[in-house]
Amino acid sequence: MNDQPDRIARSCPSCSPDAETVQEVLSEGGGHLTVRCTECDHVHKVQPETESDVERAVVVSQDGDSISTTVSVPPGERVRVGEEFIVETEEAIMQVRITDLEVGAEERVSTADAGDVETFWTRAVDNVSVDVTVHPRSGDPDDTHSVTAYLPGDFEFTVGEDVTLGESDIEVTDIHVRKTAIDRYPFEKLGNEGDTVLAKDVKRVYGYEEGTSKAWSAW
Repeated sequence: MNDQPDRIARSCPSCSPDAETVQEVLSEGGGHLTVRCTECDHVHKVQPETESDVERAVVVSQDGDSISTTVSVPPGERVRVGEEFIVETEEAIMQVRITDLEVGAEERVSTADAGDVETFWTRAVDNVSVDVTVHPRSGDPDDTHSVTAYLPGDFEFTVGEDVTLGESDIEVTDIHVRKTAIDRYPFEKLGNEGDTVLAKDVKRVYGYEEGTSKAWSAW
């Protein structure tokens, strides 16, 4: 019976239409409860009470900065690390991904009922920064360097394809996937030609400089 109590307080259309009396729950189905008034034995149908949303703290991380806001959620909804939702901050409306669920002092879990969560720790994923390690064609390790690309979260990196990042033309050779997105991909590190990862799921991209380019848009 989905944890409905055996008795509830509701008005009875027969003996107490303007005041609540104790109603015995007989059954549940079709989006309503069949109840019997304990005062007059009248059997009737009522709507089950729905859980009221609760407000929870949200911390959004984006490029080393943190923004605090709140979100309203049904307390019985099961939430998990890696799930995404929309939050509204003073700066913008953002799509975020859960990175940790804080359910108590210094206690974080990967899944919980939303009502048990004190703080949602998240990362913005609609616009993201991606670190890229660039190896020179010469093979000289002293010329290896890193660049940071600012991209829409749904931008695609594909192993074997070329991409222009800043002033560097790069052939993508390997892609490391973020921990919160590993279940979306076959391996944590992808290196087969054609393997594709969304920018919001990328931990780091590796590649060789030079090659034809694939354009990207900064934010």
